[in-house]
Amino acid sequence: MIETQVILVNSNDEPIGTMEKMAAHEAAHLHRAFSVFLFNAEGHMLLQKRASTKYHSGGLWTNTCCSHPFPGEDTEQAAQRRLAEEMGITNATIHKAFHFTYTASFSNGLVECEFDHVFCGQYNGPIVPNPDEVEAYRYTPLPQLLAQVHQKPQYFTAWFLLALPKLQAHYPQWAWGG
Repeated sequence: MIETQVILVNSNDEPIGTMEKMAAHEAAHLHRAFSVFLFNAEGHMLLQKRASTKYHSGGLWTNTCCSHPFPGEDTEQAAQRRLAEEMGITNATIHKAFHFTYTASFSNGLVECEFDHVFCGQYNGPIVPNPDEVEAYRYTPLPQLLAQVHQKPQYFTAWFLLALPKLQAHYPQWAWGG
C-alpha cells in the first residue's frame, strides 16, 4: 500500500510540512483539502454515496467528490484529478467558490481537521463511478436536498453538513427553495 502524504497548513493555508494521511487524521493536524460540488443544467446537485468500505463516513451521502491535494500539486488540479478518479468525470469546468476550516471527529478515532477549498461547477455528461470510492450517486433538486438534510442529517457526511450552509450563503441566488 502506497503512503499518501497530505499538506499540513497553518490557519492561513500556508504549507508547514507534510504527513502521511492516516497519521494526520489520527493526530488531528490541520491539512489542505478540497470539496467539489457539481450541478446539472437544471441546478440539481450531484451527490455521491461513499463506498461502505471507506476508512470513515462509509455509506453516507456527500458532495460530488472530496480529497486532498498531493504535496506540490495545485488544489484545483487535484480536484479535477479526483473527479476523474472517483466519478469518472474528466471534463467538468470548476471554479473556487470559497474556503473554510473545520474539525470533525469520527467513531473510529479519526479526526478531519481540514482547510477545505470548495469548488463548484456545472456538469451534464456521463458518470462512471469508481466502486472502491462510490456506492451510488444522484442529482437532487436543492429544495429536496435541504429537506433531506433537515429530516435525516445522519445520512450525510460531517463536512457536507458544514459546507452546505456556506454554499447557500455564497450563492443566495440559487433555487434553494424554502
